Amino acid sequence: MKRLVIFTLSLLLLSGCGILERSQSAEPESIKEVATNLEIPWSINQVGDEFYVSERVGTIAYIEADGTVEHQKVEFSTPLATVSEAGLLGFVLKPTFEETKTAFAYYNYDAGNGPFNRIVTLKLEGNVWKEVAIHLDEISTGNVHHGGRLEIGPDQLLYATIGDAANPQLAQDPNSKNGKILRLNANNQWETVSLGHRNPQGLAWSEDGVLFASEHGQSAKDEINKIEPGSNYGWPLIEGSEEREGYITPLLHSGANVTWAPSGMTFHKGKLYVAALRGEGILVINPESGELEDTITGFGRIRDVYSNGEDLYFVSNNRDGRGTANANDDKLYQYLAE
Repeated sequence: MKRLVIFTLSLLLLSGCGILERSQSAEPESIKEVATNLEIPWSINQVGDEFYVSERVGTIAYIEADGTVEHQKVEFSTPLATVSEAGLLGFVLKPTFEETKTAFAYYNYDAGNGPFNRIVTLKLEGNVWKEVAIHLDEISTGNVHHGGRLEIGPDQLLYATIGDAANPQLAQDPNSKNGKILRLNANNQWETVSLGHRNPQGLAWSEDGVLFASEHGQSAKDEINKIEPGSNYGWPLIEGSEEREGYITPLLHSGANVTWAPSGMTFHKGKLYVAALRGEGILVINPESGELEDTITGFGRIRDVYSNGEDLYFVSNNRDGRGTANANDDKLYQYLAE
């Protein structure tokens, strides 16, 4: 197993330079490999001792309690797009999964006239997932900036992050769903939770129900935002610590010279844990102060993190074409530390 290092933020932070004094504060025994040889995993779900993890290649990794992995086929109504970063992305089991065997999924497809985003219901029949309903369709996307995160909120409604499709002006267009965080309401209608986002890829709620989101900045200035419903987060008019009337400045950002490429996120024992791809680690953030307290590194690119309330789980993304893969990558890990 690769060695875990948790770096603790020192009192000295060189503003804008991303230079930290760090000290080791955890032992590698606190990390356990749960499953190996995953195929570009994206979203983690757990039911009892078993996991269902979406894989960008278009399969669901079903992981048994002993770590055995079955890459379950997904039957899509339209073939997956082949542009950069595309494929099967967000995936979240419905609250009724144990009875209905259904889940929401977010994927990019190409019907012959360019790539688009789609959100659907998948139903597990035997060991094959079949697309049985479409909830959002024909959302334009580009070669990058797909967004793609799906989560069930405390209100039991579906939330989705949609990227700006590499067309920044769409994030400010109220008639476009690009560059937005959306919610599927009780009337089965999509409503905008917030706008002005570039490429949001993570959603998480605190114990008191406050929504936070992660967002890729333009080369740097990656953001962690505290979401106020109906608010505008400024892209492309402001980013990072910039301020402008009518727009929300992030709780925390990576700085002008540091790139995290944040993705999935979760709350775990009062702290906000954020997966970082380019940053190759997990950011541990104090949600009250907005301070980066620790960084878990040593496992390469991290796509998603998940908490069941007791333990933290995360998946590496070293085979996504941008990482350096080691033997048996990609992997699902369990973080056992208090």
